[in-house]
Amino acid sequence: MSHAAHVGGPAAHDGGDAAHDSGDAAHDGGHVARHAGAGAARAASFPGGVGLSHLRVYDWPTPDGAGAAGGGTPHLHTVSGEAYVVLGGSGGVQTLGSAGYAEHDLAAGTVLWFTPGTVHRLVNDGDLEILVVMQSSGLPEAGDAVLTFPPEVLDDAARYAEAARLPTGDALEVATAARRRRDLALTGYADLVDAVQRRGPAALVGLYDAAARLVAHEIPGWRQTWEAGALAQTRATDEALTALAAAAGQGAAHLADATTRSVVADPGPRHAGMCGWLRTYPLPPRG
Repeated sequence: MSHAAHVGGPAAHDGGDAAHDSGDAAHDGGHVARHAGAGAARAASFPGGVGLSHLRVYDWPTPDGAGAAGGGTPHLHTVSGEAYVVLGGSGGVQTLGSAGYAEHDLAAGTVLWFTPGTVHRLVNDGDLEILVVMQSSGLPEAGDAVLTFPPEVLDDAARYAEAARLPTGDALEVATAARRRRDLALTGYADLVDAVQRRGPAALVGLYDAAARLVAHEIPGWRQTWEAGALAQTRATDEALTALAAAAGQGAAHLADATTRSVVADPGPRHAGMCGWLRTYPLPPRG
């Protein structure tokens, strides 16, 4: 979901593993100075280059009656994997993918994740709240999600954009538009579920083709975002491994750059996402 709510696994990590003999941590003053600032740059990026948001799944009744309290908008992500860390309430997620149609229960403590291309629909049986972890922060926000509108909408880029757009400003107007958008996506989703149950995963090919066409013009910009964020973090790990190997017991310079950073969730009203009301965390995607 381009929701989103975004943490790199649970964000809190115990610091016990970082306890080392003080002698191992000792570095020559000049050695530290030569690498000053590198750790600060790394700290600017959240671990893994992921995004986080806190999601309250919509409690609007659904046209097909799924979810005792309501449910979200079915969609897929074209590039980003997604994970749910369930914080409270109960419900489930319906998925369409290489294994066909499936239903997965969600309750407090559940962690569930899926890969790009998985059509997913959250259903809310009551007070369902989720910390959403999105791969490659910046790409979901840039629109890597495609909703399951009927084929005639998916095949017309202008019509798709209009159907997916939400207004700004008045809260009631936003909620009405988000609910209308969800219900249109549920119309196409119902046909997809039926087709997958009859023909298997091959029935998703048309949706995948339409999704690729709709996002094709975004790919150059997305690549830049990915290179500056998630890929840069992967390269930093490679550099750290190389530095550790080269240190040969003398310590690695990057360890002297250890830094800490924190953020708080964006203040103000939640905004309407694909699956519910979102509060995001302002995590810089790049160092």
